[in-house]
Amino acid sequence: MIWVITLGLGVVIGVLLGLLGGGGSILAVPALVYGAGLGIEQAIPISLIVVGVASAVGALPKLRARQIEWRLAAVFTAAGIPATFAGSAVGRLIPESALLIGFAVVMVAAGTRMLIDRGDTGTACSTEGSGINWRRCAPRAIPAGLAVGFLTGLFGVGGGFLIIPALVLMLGIEMSVAVGTSLVIIVANSAAGLLSHLSGTSIDWAITAAFAGTAIAGSLIAGHLGTRADTDRLQRWFAYLVFAVAAYILVDTVFLR
Repeated sequence: MIWVITLGLGVVIGVLLGLLGGGGSILAVPALVYGAGLGIEQAIPISLIVVGVASAVGALPKLRARQIEWRLAAVFTAAGIPATFAGSAVGRLIPESALLIGFAVVMVAAGTRMLIDRGDTGTACSTEGSGINWRRCAPRAIPAGLAVGFLTGLFGVGGGFLIIPALVLMLGIEMSVAVGTSLVIIVANSAAGLLSHLSGTSIDWAITAAFAGTAIAGSLIAGHLGTRADTDRLQRWFAYLVFAVAAYILVDTVFLR
């Protein structure tokens, strides 16, 4: 039964990555820790593999539709990759219980962000043509890239719940382009995070393959659904699920361990 729930969450992660450009990856580590019974030090690299692969699959339709802003993705990635290694180094110094509590706090922040996000765009960075006003955008994009990279290394999350608001609300990028750009950034940060976690960590490849397979299936489902899904309602209900999982992590870590 636990395995069914774990693999089911893999589908959910893939669907949400494909539809929303992020968010679903916040469930990967809890699913592996509480569903598959792994320690968090094993769950983080597996989560990064699953999230990275599912994001790459989800980005393919956006690539074909030319809905990726490659230069912004490069800025986020250039800032995020060094921060990813820093987050991984910090994570090795923190006890597992403290990491889980911190992860729950991040989940609450992510769920709150999903509930208050109404899809409005902020100050646009684009010029009258198709270019980007880098003098206006870079000071906003670089700190966001650093924060996303650090969280990726520390907790094994893709960071889409931060990337999407940064692209849409802070930089004024259209939602469809923000989703595709977010997926590319997640792939790059996940790869860097995986490299930073490989030393001294064993990976259960059977669990990884099964979890990644269901997440890829979810991404393909999301690609098929496209714009027919009510993404606002999906995001709202997913936020409630994130709150419930965060509450479970806190209760289990603080009172039951």
